Amino acid sequence: MPMPPRTRPTALATLGAGLVGALLLTGCSAEPEAAGPVETRTTAADDALLSAHGLPGLDARAVIEQLDATPVAERSTELMASIRPDTLVISDASGAETSLPLPADEFYVSIAPFVDQTHECFFHSLTTCRGELANEVIDVEVIDDAGTVLVDEALTTFDNGFVGLWLPRDISGTITLEHDGRSVTAPIATGPDDPTCVTTLQLV
Repeated sequence: MPMPPRTRPTALATLGAGLVGALLLTGCSAEPEAAGPVETRTTAADDALLSAHGLPGLDARAVIEQLDATPVAERSTELMASIRPDTLVISDASGAETSLPLPADEFYVSIAPFVDQTHECFFHSLTTCRGELANEVIDVEVIDDAGTVLVDEALTTFDNGFVGLWLPRDISGTITLEHDGRSVTAPIATGPDDPTCVTTLQLV
């Protein structure tokens, strides 16, 4: 269940705007207790689940990239796609569930920078998570602890307000985001216990 969004106090905030924000910035998964590894498997039933949602024959990377690019209004209300550190867990309203392994050497993290309002999130949900800054250009830089620049480019957030990064697995470093004269720098890591959803980066 989504956690209630938190807001930065502002003299111009109104109750109406707060209610709208609360409805929009929802849908992510908070950190679970003692989350264990998810078994990956491929069966005819799993293939049927993917096919039923327009994802036939796709691997985890392709599913992630297709759902990321789908406009929010066109995202299925019955499909759940949760990104874990090493797997993509897919389920729907029928109770069917499958999981697809992520690349062994890559980690996918979804980041929703914000100015005024955000929410808690740990495992990113491709179909339900919402961020504040949709379809905005963000300058992104990621540098690992060895000083290697992993990302240095302008990226446009998806329609859900997130930007997705494929990073090397098991690294730590810093991420810097810049947008409209505001910026934020914070630690980032891609280990087995790290989040795939980052919603704590406030642009100031």
